[in-house]
Amino acid sequence: MFKIQQLSGLILIVLISIFFSSCKGILGSKNKVSPTTGWEYNEPRNGGFEVAKAHDQETGPGLVFIEGGNFIMGQIHDDPLYDYNNPPRRVTIRSFYMDETEVTNLDYLEYLYWLNRVFGGAYPEVYRKALPDTLVWRDRLAYNEPLATLYLRHPAYHNYPVVGVDWIQASNYCLWRSDRVNEMLLIRQGILEVDPAQTPESNFNTDAYLAGQYTGLVNRPLQDLDPSGTGERAARMEDGILLPLYRLPTEAEWEYAATGLSGKFENITNRRVYPWDGHLTRNTDNKKYYGQFNANYKRGRGDYMGVAGSLNDGADITAPVGTYPPNDFGLYNMAGNVAEWVQDVYRPLSHEDVSDFSPFRGNVFTTPVLDEEGFYAEKDSLGRMRYREITVNEAEGRTNYREANNINYLDGDNKSIVDRTIWQQNVNNQSSTTKMYEYGKTTLVSDKARVYKGGSWKDGPYYLSPSVRRFLDESKATDFIGFRCAMDRVGNPITR
Repeated sequence: MFKIQQLSGLILIVLISIFFSSCKGILGSKNKVSPTTGWEYNEPRNGGFEVAKAHDQETGPGLVFIEGGNFIMGQIHDDPLYDYNNPPRRVTIRSFYMDETEVTNLDYLEYLYWLNRVFGGAYPEVYRKALPDTLVWRDRLAYNEPLATLYLRHPAYHNYPVVGVDWIQASNYCLWRSDRVNEMLLIRQGILEVDPAQTPESNFNTDAYLAGQYTGLVNRPLQDLDPSGTGERAARMEDGILLPLYRLPTEAEWEYAATGLSGKFENITNRRVYPWDGHLTRNTDNKKYYGQFNANYKRGRGDYMGVAGSLNDGADITAPVGTYPPNDFGLYNMAGNVAEWVQDVYRPLSHEDVSDFSPFRGNVFTTPVLDEEGFYAEKDSLGRMRYREITVNEAEGRTNYREANNINYLDGDNKSIVDRTIWQQNVNNQSSTTKMYEYGKTTLVSDKARVYKGGSWKDGPYYLSPSVRRFLDESKATDFIGFRCAMDRVGNPITR
């Protein structure tokens, strides 16, 4: 009887072990056999369907992980300017990554050097279009000429935030950085070799590489398990080697990251006017920084730095990135130093219109250009893949969107015009922003008006609040607007 009980117990243990091992295969990265078909993965005899080992996303250079959650986006104190363009609203932000500091002059000089090295001979306009407008420092009644000639390039300013960069230039920098980081990752894996002689037509571009239109100097290709293949292949997105693209943060992401609130057991006991606790611009809760200014800003008319021997924030214009205490997410200069570009197109009522999950205004949906045979069209002369906006016919039957350009949806499209007469006159015009906002006459709101967030060295304390919104045409630059990059978080929203 005892032996029978022992045998039964042993059988039970074996069954439990089999159950949990099979569960591990279903739920984890150790899965070797398909739980739905029973076929073994990564086996050429079975057709060679490859499954990479699951792993968390690598943190890209310069980035800090921002765990997502919900927060009250928008106005949290009196609006002395009576803009009323940021009514409070609860929204949820997905986890993402953001640069620890603003992009610096040195970062941007690296970008300019690469552009000049690769495109300078054949396409010098590519380099020229990327140049910051250093003349933004000029003032008709001030002596700022040294800043116009030295701020970008002198080594003393290497770690200062780059300025004079418009929204388009900042967005292009993000794309360039994406390609350089992904190229570095492939070289680190031994798949590619360093190629210092890249040309305009053949320089590493992430999309072109994934589409098979960039080969580069191959060092050690990956093994292709497809029995009908050549036995070698390039990396794919499914391998988990390449990172998502660097990009500008959305307005909601930037505000969430700047506010820096996190709670325990879903309890947040306070709200913040600034990216730190309290209503003072001096630090009152950190022994290391106690009494110091938390940001670089204009304290009052004519007071940019205080009195000699007792400078308040210690900077006349911008300051080196990382000079002031970080917020609770570990991000520096989310208030003061320079204001920062974000992705969104500006609308006064965006907070009322946008989704409450990952809110954003600015979507223009595209698709790759195909040739007559249905394959990817040849990349352009700068080595980039070609994209076009989707057509109305391609969106036909969809319930989540009906056209490519959604910038004007609910605010700027023809249906949102109050005046019925104008609506009837423009019934075939998908964009009526100029009719609604009278661009150049009563406002500067247009489809090219981009939001920028945060106060700067040139602003008073009101603008240090993450909730404050301002906008500028995407082709304009100033001496007080810079930027930082962000990146999507893939998979688990919580780091392990």
